[in-house]
Amino acid sequence: MNKAKAFKTSDYLKSNEDRAEYLKAIMAENDEGMLMLAIREIIDSIGGIGKLAKETGLARESLYRTFSKTGNPTYNTLFKVLDNIGLQLSVSAK
Repeated sequence: MNKAKAFKTSDYLKSNEDRAEYLKAIMAENDEGMLMLAIREIIDSIGGIGKLAKETGLARESLYRTFSKTGNPTYNTLFKVLDNIGLQLSVSAK
């Protein structure tokens, strides 16, 4: 019997442009929990939390907690992670 492979968003986030568009779509939902999980998916798409921890010097356990549904990253952590994954935040008028 053929088993279907589980869908993982991170499998489809191949470029920084893909990741940016995904994050924009999630941000439009205005749900903090979804945003943290989306960033986690992006982290997974570039090698995972362990790789990110090594590259940023941030604690792996802390990154797992920070980018969970109830995560609440500091400004510094968020910008360090976004920089590492090839993204940046911007602001525009409504």
